[in-house]
Amino acid sequence: MNLKRVVVTGIGALTPIGNTAEEFCHGLANGVSGAAPITKFDASLFKTQFACEVKNLDVEQFIDRKEARKMDPFTQYAMISVDEAMADSGLDLEKIDKSRAGVIWGSGIGGLRTFQDEVTAFSTGDGTPRFNPFFIPKMIADISSGFISIKYGFRGPNFVTVSACASGTNALIDAFTYIRMGKADIFISGGSEAAVTEAGIGGFNAMKALSQRNESPETASRPFDKDRDGFVLGEGAGALILEEYEHAKARGAKIYAELVGGGMSADAHHITAPHPEGLGASSVMKIALDDANLKPEDIDYINVHGTSTPLGDVGEIKAIQNVFGEHAYKMNISSTKSMTGHLLGAAGAVEAIACIYALNKGIIPPTINHFEDDDAFDPRLNLTFNKAQEKEINYALSNTFGFGGHNCSVIFKKYN
Repeated sequence: MNLKRVVVTGIGALTPIGNTAEEFCHGLANGVSGAAPITKFDASLFKTQFACEVKNLDVEQFIDRKEARKMDPFTQYAMISVDEAMADSGLDLEKIDKSRAGVIWGSGIGGLRTFQDEVTAFSTGDGTPRFNPFFIPKMIADISSGFISIKYGFRGPNFVTVSACASGTNALIDAFTYIRMGKADIFISGGSEAAVTEAGIGGFNAMKALSQRNESPETASRPFDKDRDGFVLGEGAGALILEEYEHAKARGAKIYAELVGGGMSADAHHITAPHPEGLGASSVMKIALDDANLKPEDIDYINVHGTSTPLGDVGEIKAIQNVFGEHAYKMNISSTKSMTGHLLGAAGAVEAIACIYALNKGIIPPTINHFEDDDAFDPRLNLTFNKAQEKEINYALSNTFGFGGHNCSVIFKKYN
């Protein structure tokens, strides 16, 4: 089958280190930490009292107040990032075939704030069932893609992928596949999450998944550091406009990068723990390379899942060394979660934008907060500690792994 080429023609980001794609990329280049004490609720009784929150956001500057009340924050974040990406793309909605334009979004949890607030109100009331009529529409994860398609009139495939922390990348791969097979011309794709709530922090605390470095939040996310003690919960959204290459070229679109390969696999091992030898992670990177018709030595940079957990970081590096062999020592590797925290279902989209930034600017975002080497990691690896590095790169790979053993990898190529 003659597969179509797929390019990125628009980006938008709403993150803990910047409320636009430009601000986000500036934060990446400068090693900015988005972690700080939680402001969304009183976290004083929680084991973890900090997170990577979106900052200085007035939702009503972007969404009409009446309309915003129908949306959980995760959908609001999606709409804001998509607005930026669509404006950036220069798409003329009057000149495209909207039946061949779709939306595939990702969210690992969906409307957690809405669910928590509605159930809390009922459980603390007099037992009379008084629920917001928008409770269910605000909560369900797929409502984000519904709102996006309604706003822009896109009538093509429309759904949300739910594969925990791999959701955003999963969405990109699905959109990539539809376009590549000739079933659509354009997709709005990406992911959003808004899980910095009492239930979100409390639930991850109960799993012992979060860092508890309350005395120094800005240094708490420290992938590959000897003293890492868990991830930092983040929130936000990332949006990409994916377009069939000839369609983009015909309208004179600005092209950021080409999406050339994707892979998905399962650990089939444990509901939350990664495979200790990184078997699923190895498999998914090999699948992505094969899908892109690339050799391991073609990859210049890997934006790793790298959450700052004791087991996860080790398993991923083992997988990289297994797949890339000696070339592992020639690549740059970094975890931007050291700056943004873990955006769960939005992570893959935001980290895809980090890869596109690296390809276009020749700047590798750093893994900040490295203080002490861990003997578990070969010192010959370039984990891009603490400061961004300049390097001309042609191919970047991004990994995202989720609870349940879900693994996704995507590969972007520099567009010349």
